[in-house]
Amino acid sequence: MSRLPILFTRFLMVVALAALAGCVMEPTHPDDGNWAATPPPAPPPATQADGAIYHDMQNMELFTDARAHRIGDILTINLVESTQASKKSETSTGKTDKSTIGAPTILGQSLSIGGKTADTSTNAARSFDGTGSSTQSNQLSGALTVTVAQRLSNGNLLVRGEKWLTINQGQELVRISGIVRAQDIEQDNSVSSTRVADARIAYTGRGTLADANTQGWLSRFFNSKWMPY
Repeated sequence: MSRLPILFTRFLMVVALAALAGCVMEPTHPDDGNWAATPPPAPPPATQADGAIYHDMQNMELFTDARAHRIGDILTINLVESTQASKKSETSTGKTDKSTIGAPTILGQSLSIGGKTADTSTNAARSFDGTGSSTQSNQLSGALTVTVAQRLSNGNLLVRGEKWLTINQGQELVRISGIVRAQDIEQDNSVSSTRVADARIAYTGRGTLADANTQGWLSRFFNSKWMPY
């Protein structure tokens, strides 16, 4: 029986597995809708009686304050993210084992085989040396204006927003969500990103440049955990 059909079948199986692994390892795009911070459950709002002169949800303020504090208000977040991480490890082990067993004595004579004393000795040595290091640095700066999506019962604000930039042959996306404390908002209605709790910040892109900077599905397969080598 010819081996050509068998080899061709095996080749098709490898290609199918590689394609499947490439689809599984496809990076998640930030448009999946899972970027929004999850706020704690809010209590039901108190019922307001009709006929009052002032309501908190109405646009009637005795003193003007430009800082965001209601649902739908706009807030500017200054992105000042900077992280650095470094890790280094080194391991060295060694072991030496040596033992000697003398020949047994029978009737006052040492046991010998072929005219040689039946002495036994073992000698073993092993060693291991391993080193590893990792360094990572990230930096993101700029500004992004977001909208207050919810006001929590303790006065904190759940904010979210995004910005799309179309540049030449690609698009850049900046997206952020999180919880802001009203006391941290500056007079110019801005807050630092380091003051945002449960922050989720995404900076990615799509288009020609993003595709050129991404590994193909076959390369991802050969660099994945599915490869036995």
